[in-house]
Amino acid sequence: MLESVTTQALSSALDGLALRQRTIASNIANVNTPGYHAKRVLFEDALAASVKRGDGTVEATTVTSLEPTLLNGSNVNLDTEILSNVDTVLRFQFASQAVGGAYSSLRTAMKTN
Repeated sequence: MLESVTTQALSSALDGLALRQRTIASNIANVNTPGYHAKRVLFEDALAASVKRGDGTVEATTVTSLEPTLLNGSNVNLDTEILSNVDTVLRFQFASQAVGGAYSSLRTAMKTN
């Protein structure tokens, strides 16, 4: 149970989502920094492929956004960052609840035996 593909995938997802939240915060902090290019965190496709292989463990990668730049050379779009943050928070909450449920089931099983 503790080393299942599901548990490993949820752990990888939580790590990737936490990195995404930190990256979004950095993007927002640099919204007015001339020449700053927003970063994006990618891991979902790699995670899906890893789960198909029966592993569930991946490292998130950070890439520079290729979105168009503003006049000051920055390409941070505050609306995009806010929407991405909301999506990330919801995904993190879902994954956290799934992990909590898995460990709750394990605790219950250990008590009944």
